Amino acid sequence: MELGDVVAVRFGKWGGRPHWEMDLRYLGADRFGRWLGSPAGMPMRRPGRDSWAPAEVAMLVPDEGDYVASFNGLGVDDAVYVDITDRPVLEGGVMRAVDLDLDVVLRHDGQIYVDDEDEFEEHRFEYAYPPHTVAAARASCAAVLASITAGEEPWRSVGHVWTALAGQQPLAPLPQWAAG
Repeated sequence: MELGDVVAVRFGKWGGRPHWEMDLRYLGADRFGRWLGSPAGMPMRRPGRDSWAPAEVAMLVPDEGDYVASFNGLGVDDAVYVDITDRPVLEGGVMRAVDLDLDVVLRHDGQIYVDDEDEFEEHRFEYAYPPHTVAAARASCAAVLASITAGEEPWRSVGHVWTALAGQQPLAPLPQWAAG
């Protein structure tokens, strides 16, 4: 992948159900993984909802870890929003991950919390998440929460450097659903 290449980001839900999709640009890689990003104005959609990113965003696709992390500029309340997922895969210009409901959030005001625990509990029964998937999601959530709380990188500053870089990129070409 070359710097600036467009990457199709495709989040699904358990059982092959669609979730969020957006197109980002490849920003580069570091010891934490590969980084994708966009300036404000990026179109995003999920079933029943189209929207536009109000701030620049850098997305970390870790080389190790069952999550995808989004670092946001000041146009939104959440400085960091971490989706707990299966192991994300980035290849052939597409990033795919299955969102497992749990989210770790660091707000710009410093508040840190886990979101959607009730949704995770509901869905693990409704969609029959396998026990190893439940255990992995809980372990990943706890590890990310502990790392953010401890002020470790990339949560403290590294992700925000990538976010600033994302804000300098051109938007990816509008997807057909957003252009019409």
